[in-house]
Amino acid sequence: MEYKLDNEIAKRKSKSVYKEDGKTIKLFIENYSKAAILNEALIQSRVEESTDLNIPKLIEVSKINNRWALVSEHIDGTPLDILMQQNPDKEDEYLEMFVKLQLEVLSKTVPLLSRIKDKYKRKLTESTNLEENIKFELLHRLEGMKNHVKLCHGDFNPSNVIVKEDGSLYIIDWSHATQGNASADAAKTFLIFSMQGKVELADKYLDLFAKESTIEKNHIQRWIPIVAGIQKTKEIEEEQDFLNRWIDIYDYE
Repeated sequence: MEYKLDNEIAKRKSKSVYKEDGKTIKLFIENYSKAAILNEALIQSRVEESTDLNIPKLIEVSKINNRWALVSEHIDGTPLDILMQQNPDKEDEYLEMFVKLQLEVLSKTVPLLSRIKDKYKRKLTESTNLEENIKFELLHRLEGMKNHVKLCHGDFNPSNVIVKEDGSLYIIDWSHATQGNASADAAKTFLIFSMQGKVELADKYLDLFAKESTIEKNHIQRWIPIVAGIQKTKEIEEEQDFLNRWIDIYDYE
């Protein structure tokens, strides 16, 4: 099928996102990994087929102008982060809704997804920008974490939650989803808020998630150096100094 690609709605380093005929088209840069494209499609398909969560339905994987593309159902609505910016007086209400939705995701299981500990172990082991002693300590800490099989989104933040006009919530961008420990997913969300400079919101989120999930806060905090280490392996230059401060593995002993 041919696409006009004349309505760009987002642009990232590795892809451009378009809306057309009720579809969302993620068009990746040339020479982007075929394996990564097919893996993202596989992850989204497995979550879609194994849960009753509101997520966009994958329609096709194709090539457009010699570039890989993922075509999904387009979800009309407003990203939750935009609503939070527009209505600061409703921040607590939105945050409660956000945490409740994350816990709904974590209540699901998708047995065919990769395990988060295996994924993190591989990324830490293969990293080239972590000092060997830090890498050793993070791997040791990771090994000691409990094995769970909860569905973890891996990038759960308000920009990936779409609020439709009828109030229903849809979750997008499942490329990082795994099965594993809920505390790891919460630690990643906390880190995302912190990286955005939303320190007060990050702390409020962590307190609320711990309360609603009945997970002790220090269990979540013990994952923060690990997820910071994983984020550091992406080698995004402007993030490195910030992440180094969170990788201190002694902070939450």
